[in-house]
Formats: sequence, structure tokens, C-alpha cells
Amino acid sequence: MFERRTRVSDVVREVCHDLAYRPRLRPGGRTAGAPGRAAPAIAVPAIAVLLAGVLAADLVVLSRMPEQPPERGGADTVAARRPADRRELARTTQAAAPVSSPVAPPPVAPLTEMRKPHLFVVANRPLSSAVVARAARIKGIRAIERADAAEVVMDRKRVQTLGVDPSTFRAYTPKPTATSDKLWRNVAAGEVAVSFVLGNDGGLELGRTVASGGRALRVGAYATMGMGAIDAVVSRRTARELGIPENNALVVSAPGADSARLRAALLKVLPKGSQVVAINPVFKAAPRKIWPASAFMHPDQVRTALTAAIGKLGRPYVWGAEGPDTFDCSGLVQWAYAQAGVRVPRVTHQQFVSGPQIPLSQAQPGDLLFWRHDPTNPGYVSHVAIYWGDGKMLHAPRTGDVVKLVPVSTRNFAGAVRISPQIAARAG
Repeated sequence: MFERRTRVSDVVREVCHDLAYRPRLRPGGRTAGAPGRAAPAIAVPAIAVLLAGVLAADLVVLSRMPEQPPERGGADTVAARRPADRRELARTTQAAAPVSSPVAPPPVAPLTEMRKPHLFVVANRPLSSAVVARAARIKGIRAIERADAAEVVMDRKRVQTLGVDPSTFRAYTPKPTATSDKLWRNVAAGEVAVSFVLGNDGGLELGRTVASGGRALRVGAYATMGMGAIDAVVSRRTARELGIPENNALVVSAPGADSARLRAALLKVLPKGSQVVAINPVFKAAPRKIWPASAFMHPDQVRTALTAAIGKLGRPYVWGAEGPDTFDCSGLVQWAYAQAGVRVPRVTHQQFVSGPQIPLSQAQPGDLLFWRHDPTNPGYVSHVAIYWGDGKMLHAPRTGDVVKLVPVSTRNFAGAVRISPQIAARAG
């Protein structure tokens, strides 16, 4: 018996509505982050960034977006009637000291309100002002922010990147990020803000300069955007210099709206081939639930996954790597469970909702353990390990380290999860 936070029917309904639209786009070439031949500056000019954790493979990918002049008819944010709810988060966003630029960056407007993002849209072509206006009129949508999206190579890592207007996009980010004027001034000045996970675990240190798109790009801030797989944000001017296609993405704020109905309504007004996904969908609390043993991995599967994971001791951590020779934390989990025939999501915060949460005192070998280490978004689940038993865990810690077996740490501990293959398969 588990103290269950989610009713199975709720899980299945949410998964079917919000997570079914998650085929993964896998760019050609070597494994992300793996050493070897240098990858192109822009891995794919137009991508479907699935903020629930994976990428859309059935999106038409163009080898080169057609050159079109940017539209100048209105602001990047299309706001509707009511002010958005505010999200209270603690701690501060880390930003590097700005550097001088030969061209004065545009001023960044002060933050006046917060908007919670709910849906992300990406298309294989620029989204016109007329299309955005039609989307904004859909019932339940409070505001829409235009952006540019592509997978950009930084420091030989394939990084899901958004080009944004710092003055307006900041309202859609977690409070520590949104309120940091220095961070957004740095972005406006041509620097990149990377997620805490990419910076701390992936080795893109604050203040470091990396090569991307044929230009030098300085890491000006650590700032998680609260949008799942998005690990970097630049200004729209910098996005042009990097070759990111323009106006092919939207961030939608729709508090209280049914995500499945809203997704269907958006697809009716968007160009064919557009993708609409929920941003960080979560499962609602539910009364206690008794789980049958058949809902979980059988002992042979657990043994196979643990054997696969322990066989990778000493292999190097590489951000974005999925094995078989290098791994990041969630990549190790996904690879090990796949050896047992169990499909789990690729990213940590989706693995966190791939089964019922259990007390750490009840953890068994093969359960997953999670932590919230990100000071720029304290609610975000940013690290995962496999419970080995006897108070020990297997994990891939960070850049410069290797897969190792260590005592369980409870600092910033988020919870333990017993994987349900059925839920995990639908979630990822």
C-alpha cells in the first residue's frame, strides 16, 4: 500500500491529453555531448521543443528556413483581459557581471506582472501576426509570447534554445529569474542565460565564453526558465546571429483552462505541422490508492536494470548523453531501465511522475530517488539516482565526475518513486 498522490484514472487522462504528443526528434550525428567530430552550429534550424521533456520527431524539419523579413506590427506579447497569477519562489538568480558591447543593447523594461506558462507551440515556419491574433482570441488564453526556437550547439552540446524579448518574456519565468534585472540586461547585451543544470552539471560555467553559430557567446547567467527542456535563452537579436528561425514558437498562458481542449483549439488555427505541448504537466493529488504488484517491475526486470547500471561504474558524465559509454543522470536511468524492457521518460522531472511516490524508508532496489538542487527554481526536480539498497545509490553526478555508487544524500531530497512501466511508457 502506498500513500498515493495521483489517482490512476487522473494519471492516464493527463498522460493521454498532455504527454501523448511527444515523439522525439533525434538529430543526426554523434550522441549529444559526446566527444568527437565537431557538430554543426545549429543542429536543426526548426525544432519541436517538447517542454514536458522530449522533442517532436514527426515535425517537418527544414534544412534551411526561408528568408523572411521580421514582422514589426506589434509587441511580442499578446495579452488578454486579466492579470496573471503570481508564483512565489525563493532564492536568487545568479548572473555574471555584464560585459561592454560595441552596440548599446536595447533597454529592458521593468517587470510589472508575472504570467504562468502552460502551453508551448512550435511550428516549421514563422507564425504570422494574424495567426497569433486568432490564437489569442481562443477562450481561456490570457496571454501569448512570441519566441524563436532551435536546437543550438554550444560547447559541443546540443542545447534547446529560445530567442526572446527580454522585456516581455521575463514575465513567464520563475520569480527569481523574472525579477533579476541584471540577468535580462545581460541577455539583451548578447549573452546567453543557461539553466542551472546545464551550467552546474554540464560545465558551462558562469562567465565562460563558448563557441556557437560561428560566434563567441558568453554565459551571462544561470537561470532556469521553468519550461522543462529549455536550457538556454538569448535575445532575439542574438538568435538572428546564431541562425535561429524567427517567430516559430509561442509560449501560452492559460490559467484554469483544460489543456487538452485548449491544445485542440490551438491546432485548428495554427499551420499544419505545428506542435502544441503542455509545459511541465503535473499530476494532481488524490486519495490513498492500493497498487497491485503487477503495476510495477517484476524482480527479473529490477535485477536486469540494476546489473546494467552497475556495469557502467566509472563511465564519464556528459551532459545530454544517453549511453552506452557516457551518461548524464537521467540518461543513465533511461538506458538502464531500457535494458530491462522498461521505457521511462528522458528527463528528470518527467521520470519523477512515472510511478507513485513512496517514503524513502520504504525504498527498494530499483526505485528512483530525486533531488531539487536548482537555486534558480527551487521547485524543479533536477537530479535523479537509482536506489541500490543498503542506503546506497547509483548515479551520474556532473561534468568532471563518473558514474558511481555512493551513500544516499538527503540534502534537497525531493522524493522516491517506484516506477510503474505502464505510467512511465505513457509519460515518456
